Amino acid sequence: MEISLTTDRLLIRDWSVDDAGQALAIYGSPDVARWLTPAMDRVGDVATMRSVLHAWQEAQPNLPPPRGRWAVQRRDDQVLVGGLGIRLLPPYEDDLEVSWQLAPGAWGQGYATEAARALIAWAFTQDVGELFAVARPNNVRAIAMAKRIGMQWVGETTKYYGLSLQVYRVRPSDLPS
Repeated sequence: MEISLTTDRLLIRDWSVDDAGQALAIYGSPDVARWLTPAMDRVGDVATMRSVLHAWQEAQPNLPPPRGRWAVQRRDDQVLVGGLGIRLLPPYEDDLEVSWQLAPGAWGQGYATEAARALIAWAFTQDVGELFAVARPNNVRAIAMAKRIGMQWVGETTKYYGLSLQVYRVRPSDLPS
């Protein structure tokens, strides 16, 4: 399902293989990738990033809404600042994870908060009752972000990815009206 969401400063859109150069600044950054493993390894070069984006593009039409992966682009200069995703958490049962990744140069400007709020609001129009986010206990940026977007801490678990993770949840009633 193709989506295009806009916020005051951002466009949330489907990925294109032409995004590979800018996407590498996100998924090739050691500061970002260290938090993504084991779900995703650091991308080492533009050619590999193109392959990853191509795979995401191919999978997107087959994913039931609200699942998918999207690019986050600034509207004023069309610079790609991040990525968002909604996917099933392993062991691939019922729990949908919302995730966000930003290029380190875009950190601290509120882009992740703005984009995630828009995606979550859209996801709740797709017959979804809750979304989760998981973070390693020492990933203070991700934990702060989960709280900023209205997610509630629900505990710690080793259920997902075989790691000890903090789990946050958001439901439609948690969003500001």
